[in-house]
Amino acid sequence: MKARKVIAIICTSLLFIQMIYLPRNMTAATYIPVSASGAILMEKDSGRVLYEKNAHDIHSIASITKIMTALLAIESGKMNKVVTIKKEAVYTEGSSIYLQIGEKMKLEDLVYGLMLRSGNDAANAIAEYVGGSVEGFVFLMNQKAEELGMTNTKFANPHGLDDGGNHYSTAYDMALLTRYAMKNKQYKKISGTKVYKFQREDGPQSWINKNRLLTEKYKYCTGGKTGFTKKAGRTLVTTAEKNGTELIAVTLKASDDWNDHITMYERGFDEYPLETVVPKGSLSINAKGLNNKELFIKDSIIYPLSKSETNDIRLEYKLQNPNVLAKTNKGKVGVAIFHLQEKPVQTVPIYIRQTDKEQKEGWWEKLKKHLFSQIGVIFND
Repeated sequence: MKARKVIAIICTSLLFIQMIYLPRNMTAATYIPVSASGAILMEKDSGRVLYEKNAHDIHSIASITKIMTALLAIESGKMNKVVTIKKEAVYTEGSSIYLQIGEKMKLEDLVYGLMLRSGNDAANAIAEYVGGSVEGFVFLMNQKAEELGMTNTKFANPHGLDDGGNHYSTAYDMALLTRYAMKNKQYKKISGTKVYKFQREDGPQSWINKNRLLTEKYKYCTGGKTGFTKKAGRTLVTTAEKNGTELIAVTLKASDDWNDHITMYERGFDEYPLETVVPKGSLSINAKGLNNKELFIKDSIIYPLSKSETNDIRLEYKLQNPNVLAKTNKGKVGVAIFHLQEKPVQTVPIYIRQTDKEQKEGWWEKLKKHLFSQIGVIFND
């Protein structure tokens, strides 16, 4: 009981010091001048929103819809299959890769035409092949949106043409979709392709990506999708990577979208570098019941942090009670929770393993390690 009281006092004292000295700004970048009606900047791995402007407002989204169309085509596992083009796809209005009735083309080539040249005919051809019909494919699109937590999104077609107000999304939802899509290696490759060359039935074909941020305007851009209709205005989703940090930018109804994205990226990369909060490997926790065992995590806790936030973090370790630890030689025995300004933002499992390392520390080092390692440790009964 005395030990618990001492630890509680130490914890309380440290928390009191934190309350006095740690910065209280809990927002990310608060203002970035953008022309867009809706915008967002998100760090890909953590999903942290670094900047937003009306990010949950509903808008028409035009051809950035095709990110979902491409993703479902890739996930169908049929990319090497040959598609026979039907009349319904050929006569789709808007941007086109000029498909011909009866033409045969690999699904993979159609997806490149969809993403690089924004072919609406390619979108319908993909939908008919993967979903059995355009209507069936739209069902799959909305099913996937629900699965990804895109709560303010509704798809009515695979290409993004205006559909009487029944086809819409938000900057936040499109960032969620892109974050998921970028985990797929094939999608990432297609999205980041500047020029695609292949053999079409009538001869060699070469497509240049319409995403000028990728092809000429921003050297850190790794991919994305453009869009435009009269109702939606200019819409743009892009991704960028610099020094190991990957960001996602979305703008809706933007008059100056290229510069909007560059401005957001430059601020994000400059102000929110990735920081390793806890490296993977052994944890310095001298909990009761360990004996010749150690606690460790398999994955590092990494998070984008501004300079003003690096001292405003707290780690909480939740472990099995000492009796359980004493009887356990391997496996999961708890979790490490990373808090930013008292909000939990990331959790990783804690594991236990045997070790033959002998501790050769003096009594003061042992006492100091014991006292400070207990801060933030909670034992589950």
